[in-house]
Amino acid sequence: MNEQIMEYASGNEMAAIAVQQIGYDLMGYYPITPSTQIAENLDAMRAAGETDLIMIAAEGEHSAAGICYGASVGGGRVFNATSANGLLYAIEQLPVQSGTRYPMVMNVACRTVSGPLSIKGDHSDIMYMLNAGWIIFFAHTVQEVYDFNILALKLAEQVRLPAVVAFDGFFSSHQKRRCYRFAKEKVIREFLGEKKDPYPFFDFEHPVTVGSYMNEPDLINNRYQLHLAMEEARDALPALFQEYRKLSGREYAHIEAYQCEDAETILILLGSSYDTSLEAVEQMRKQGEAVGVLTLHLLRPFPAKELCEVCKNATYLVVADRQDSYGAKGGNLSIEVRAAMQQYGGQAKIKNLVYGLGGKDFFVEDAGKMLHWAKEGKEDFCYYGVTAGKGKEMSSQSEEELPFFPPLTPEKTKLGLTQAVETEDGFTVKGGTLNATTAMPKRIAPGHGACPGCGIPVNLNLLLRAIEDPVVLLFQTGCGMIVTTPYPKTSFKVPYVHNLFQNGAATLSGLAEICYRKQERGELPPGEILFIMVSGDGGMDIGMGAALGTALRGHHLLLFEYDNGGYMNTGYQLSYSTPKGARSSTSHVGKEQYGKTFFHKDMPQLMAATNIPYVATVAESNPTDFMKKAAKAAAYAKQKGVAYVKALSACPLNWNDKPSTERSVIEAAVDCCYFPLYEVEQGKTKLSYDPEKTGKKRPVLEWLSMMGRTKHLAKEEYAEIVEEIQTEVDCRYRRLKERAEHPLL
Repeated sequence: MNEQIMEYASGNEMAAIAVQQIGYDLMGYYPITPSTQIAENLDAMRAAGETDLIMIAAEGEHSAAGICYGASVGGGRVFNATSANGLLYAIEQLPVQSGTRYPMVMNVACRTVSGPLSIKGDHSDIMYMLNAGWIIFFAHTVQEVYDFNILALKLAEQVRLPAVVAFDGFFSSHQKRRCYRFAKEKVIREFLGEKKDPYPFFDFEHPVTVGSYMNEPDLINNRYQLHLAMEEARDALPALFQEYRKLSGREYAHIEAYQCEDAETILILLGSSYDTSLEAVEQMRKQGEAVGVLTLHLLRPFPAKELCEVCKNATYLVVADRQDSYGAKGGNLSIEVRAAMQQYGGQAKIKNLVYGLGGKDFFVEDAGKMLHWAKEGKEDFCYYGVTAGKGKEMSSQSEEELPFFPPLTPEKTKLGLTQAVETEDGFTVKGGTLNATTAMPKRIAPGHGACPGCGIPVNLNLLLRAIEDPVVLLFQTGCGMIVTTPYPKTSFKVPYVHNLFQNGAATLSGLAEICYRKQERGELPPGEILFIMVSGDGGMDIGMGAALGTALRGHHLLLFEYDNGGYMNTGYQLSYSTPKGARSSTSHVGKEQYGKTFFHKDMPQLMAATNIPYVATVAESNPTDFMKKAAKAAAYAKQKGVAYVKALSACPLNWNDKPSTERSVIEAAVDCCYFPLYEVEQGKTKLSYDPEKTGKKRPVLEWLSMMGRTKHLAKEEYAEIVEEIQTEVDCRYRRLKERAEHPLL
């Protein structure tokens, strides 16, 4: 057994340590809770010079999977980590990886699949992987997360299939435990050996074509070969487990069982619930009850024979699923167990419980009740732990008592405070003064959970103060959505819908078009309704494709982006709008890294390139300009097509500054021209504010120094980086001024 070091660490931390020790070449990733810490830890290691791993932050999980596929085709050792809807967003790419037989490893910190949105842990995501052709390990301890990451790569490269290491989100991923890692990386790397490519892609003397078009019988032969590879993995596992036992002293098998040899009733479940169930079994054994519990270390290849051997003497099997395969009267684990028992025989009566959805806690008492239910329960399938929800309790109230505040009907907002009048050159706004618009009722109630100083409610209220039409709001996933809609309450006095980051604009397009159809049919009253999508927290990275598609189609709606310069709702990872040089949890500062390494994305210019009728930038430091542009954007959205408005939105928590100073920080961003105020109206650029003319132009470092995330750039060692940022900001602003002075641009 080789020298090992004890760590007190979480599953995410041990996964990152395994990746660093293995010496992977590349990680393509997109941050999603609860797997994000893996990338965060690896980036910290990279900044400190502890790994030379290439880390590519994609704009979404689908692209992250593509990055990994490309790198694995090129012969690299490749790693990824994701969860929940991120896994589902990437899933189109996953059979491509297995079907072309390129090994890699992906960690899945299991989490509830939306909707409705929940970030807590269950197994509804990993079960989508069962038919993807990937080997699937399932770790129930932090130690196993580390060990299985090593075993998964060894097996993946041996049989040329990609592999997953799954573990419970927030339980195994975040809870710290004592565990062991190898003291020397050399031990792991010798165990794995050199990566071998039977068909090197960069061999120009023997060029290969990857991903050919196939008809039958070639495709069925391809699938048969994949089947054979999975069976090869099944056969290889016992020897692999034994080899690793000699290396580490830790013994693994397809299945881990406790007190099952003479058990009358056996509880079967996955993940961290197994460890909780061990205590229940011990307590019940002391009371003379013949019970046992088992868990699986693999879902693919499924250890059917090994499972049936362990359960051959049992009378009852209770399969507890942390997800449901709706309509099948059982989750996927129970379906697999039933199939295994049919194939290999067994006398046990199989009963299924669905439990722990959305991360619902699982206690020792719960395991005991499940084991008792095997004999006592009259049903063969049911949900465990269902309660009468808050919604049901509320429904007992009278209809008049339900709303916390009266709805904002159209007549309550038609106050004539702000009007956009069409002229030959576009729209001119009348009214819209700061004092007058305070009379506009707020569509968003003050009862939200945003952090002190958060710019999201500030910017939303400024936007909506100048819009008198009835509005329908769609929020993409992000801080703005999370802090306003904790079930069963809502902060919205107007119709509201949520959809995920990558699909907000498309969803709103469909909603708007069906509204217009219903109005044409007389099913809805006539009148203009303004459809507004609210996006931020990186939503215009992963959601940019849908936004650009919506812009090109020309639907009548307004896209509003609150740009807080990062993925703030997941703990501040870098987004494409994060300033170059900024510190974030995936762009650390260290001896080998100075923060984010590339320039911020210019989303307004990207939207302007689609030739939509109106694009504008706004800032809370210039509120009158903000509201006049909001009124103009609303007019364009109703009468001409898509309008896009972007606000720079403060995030004191992650910008690492003070809530009381945010307006001055925003003002500095405008004055240094990092965030210039302008509009592109019917293709013509107009500067709204020129700090050079007013003598307020200041160096970009002055703004960067106001925030903790970029304060380090003031050090002499980063002078070259600051000069690059200043040059880029000045260049973009000069181009903008040139456009504003040109008669056509």
